[in-house]
Amino acid sequence: MAFTTTNNVKISGISACVPKNVVYNKDYKWISKKERNNLIKVVGVEKKHTSPKGVITSDLCYVAANGLIRELGWDRSEIDLLIFISQSRDYLLPATACILQERLNLSHNTAAFDVSMGCSAYNYGISVIAGMMANGGFRKGLMLTGDVSSLGSYRDKSTYPIFGDAGTATAFEYKKDVPPIFSSLQTDGKGYKAIIIPEGGFRNPPSKKTFEYKSYGKGMIRHRAHVDLNGIDVFNFSLREVVPHIKNFMKEIESSIFDIDYLVLHQANKLINETIRKMLRLEKEKVPSTMKEYGNTSSASIPLTIVSELNKEVTTKKSSFLLTGFGVGLSWGSNKVELDKIICPKVYIYEDYKEKYGVKQI
Repeated sequence: MAFTTTNNVKISGISACVPKNVVYNKDYKWISKKERNNLIKVVGVEKKHTSPKGVITSDLCYVAANGLIRELGWDRSEIDLLIFISQSRDYLLPATACILQERLNLSHNTAAFDVSMGCSAYNYGISVIAGMMANGGFRKGLMLTGDVSSLGSYRDKSTYPIFGDAGTATAFEYKKDVPPIFSSLQTDGKGYKAIIIPEGGFRNPPSKKTFEYKSYGKGMIRHRAHVDLNGIDVFNFSLREVVPHIKNFMKEIESSIFDIDYLVLHQANKLINETIRKMLRLEKEKVPSTMKEYGNTSSASIPLTIVSELNKEVTTKKSSFLLTGFGVGLSWGSNKVELDKIICPKVYIYEDYKEKYGVKQI
């Protein structure tokens, strides 16, 4: 297990953006009413926000970042690092971060690049951006994380009811004498097929057959450019790895899970997260959830949960957080961070923001 300690970097703000359109699982007609009710009960997703045609991850992240910069009062010329982390980037190339650098009117002195990660993206991203900023070479940085659910098939009950759309922005500053950021990251590539889009990349380029719909079981019809999720494998992996990982991490940093104000988990599903919480013997109040309202928003789920559920706490006082993500890769990781009266605007609604402030197109 790899551990890192990063000094001289603080999180100054977190924001999130979702589209206005809401889809309710009670109206998911592909499966029976009995299945719908059971799905809502076990998975915990009552509704989710989905993007209209033409609105993708970078658009949601753009609003989150633009709004956060405005609330922070930052001079855009001082932002010198931009990292975009997603599995639903604009193009195979160029990097979406380069496009967002121009859309956000950042300086040409900004370093901008993409990282391809999913469920553990926020944890890996914190380690990457904080590590780059720790020696003072970068003074202000933005990490944008998010995903859209259009990669799933409506006729696949294993994925469509679960995933929602969101984009987030997290602002980092180089600042001496702030509490350290602790991180631990792990990987098990043997399980890479547990969550996969089988075709469309360079290993298996797209062809006509790629987009032929096939049945993979009752209620699971998709083509090979859609997300293929093995729920049992993911469930077993999560319960096998996450709790020991958290316990070892807390031991390594000489802290107790019971001293943490909040544990914010990747919003995988209700059954997984509730089982992890109970195994750690934590009360519900310390482990907030947004699955009921937003579903599983992949790389956006941890920051979206902070913005949605803990807005008052992070803006008015100092709190300690353990952030843990796990999933596609297979990969997992944790960060221990202190959030001290940060800037955290309420969740932006994409269409409302666009109407009020406008959205710079590309």
